Amino acid sequence: MDIIDFGISSYREEWKRQKEIQGSIINKKKAKEFVREEYVLIGEHFPVYTLGFHGDASNMLLNEEELSRRGCELVRIERGGDITYHGPGQLIMYPIIDLVKHNLGVKQYIGLLEETVISLLKEYGIKGERIEGATGVWIGKETPEERKICAIGVKISRGVTMHGLALNVNTDLEAFSAIHPCGFVNKGVASMQKELGESVDMTEVKSRIIRIFLGLVLSLEK
Repeated sequence: MDIIDFGISSYREEWKRQKEIQGSIINKKKAKEFVREEYVLIGEHFPVYTLGFHGDASNMLLNEEELSRRGCELVRIERGGDITYHGPGQLIMYPIIDLVKHNLGVKQYIGLLEETVISLLKEYGIKGERIEGATGVWIGKETPEERKICAIGVKISRGVTMHGLALNVNTDLEAFSAIHPCGFVNKGVASMQKELGESVDMTEVKSRIIRIFLGLVLSLEK
């Protein structure tokens, strides 16, 4: 599996790259060619808000002029889920893999992404959990302080994935005040930095999350 670390890049640039890679793999599958290529794109984005295909635009609380003043934009995309924020300090991971090859269904794949993050957080002493009916990884489950630390949204075509997860590492959480994150009006957001009380080394987080994700994928083949 090839790892592409795109550093910090615009959302639209990496969105285009994902579509090109996914399209190439799908074309090979259609032609019944053997597909060896699988990728994980990882990095950070410049500030942007993204809205899933079936998301509610009213969950964006700023108008276009206000967004422009912040040097930001709202992009409607083809993934599942509602609205979220991406920006510096947030770890983005976009696996582009063939679920058929790994005998994974969509729900199983989302579960694998959640488990990847839960395992990563555990290494840092943070308890991440799932919440029924709310995709992603949460902290403070079933408490008044229930808060989301990782958003997950995917798009799957002919069994090939794109999009993925966004984990708040050293993210400026104030950026989420401009939206109802993931459509929720009564839940907060969290970051590793806020939970630990100190900045977290992004290079180390990247290395650990890739190791965990690849390990989980490889375990499917046993």
